[in-house]
Amino acid sequence: MLELQNVYVNYGAAPALWAVSMQIEPQELVCVIGPNGAGKTTLINTIMGLNRTREGKILWQGEDLTGLAAHRLCERGLALVPEGRRLFGSMSVQENLLLGAVHPKARAKRADTLEWVCHLFPVVKTKLKQASAELSGGQQQMVAIGRALMALPQLLLLDEPSLGLAPSIVTEMFNVIQAIHERGTSVLLVEQNVSRALAVTERTYVLENGRIVSSGASDVIANQPEIRKAYLGL
Repeated sequence: MLELQNVYVNYGAAPALWAVSMQIEPQELVCVIGPNGAGKTTLINTIMGLNRTREGKILWQGEDLTGLAAHRLCERGLALVPEGRRLFGSMSVQENLLLGAVHPKARAKRADTLEWVCHLFPVVKTKLKQASAELSGGQQQMVAIGRALMALPQLLLLDEPSLGLAPSIVTEMFNVIQAIHERGTSVLLVEQNVSRALAVTERTYVLENGRIVSSGASDVIANQPEIRKAYLGL
């Protein structure tokens, strides 16, 4: 479905990603874990066309998407929930959500998709006319995820969705991620809450200093001594 082949990314002269190769199959739930500064956000932004690759290829269903603009990727079935949510604060919740349904296929089904988003996030349904800046952090994250879902993605990319949220909201967020996956959407999750990420995903990539240093089934990764010590505090 999605495949990265030997991808390199630089910020100026400084290397950010080194020879990164990975793949996501249809209907998989995959996570990327690693310390701060490892390149996780760089990786997910590169997949979405927000960073330029120096070398390597990004393939989507066999098509080379390397260098394609982000909105073209959205048309092909990828959607990103960025770190920090990046909502339009003066616009209503409903207006923010509808911005996700700009390409023709999504626009044609936006009423049904909006109903599904409101089912996933009942509190969002009660806030549709409210300015998004007035919402709590957890509610804003729900809107950010909902906006991405309005694009009807085949692959949803999530960058630190639990960052800064209360524990009860984090639990709800991971339940929703599983529900999205169970509906048939592939998910790539970048997450610092390593224990929860490993618990809900099928496969994991470990990124350190811009390189993939380990990968495999999430339950196997979770039991590696170095992972338990470095990321789980065990």
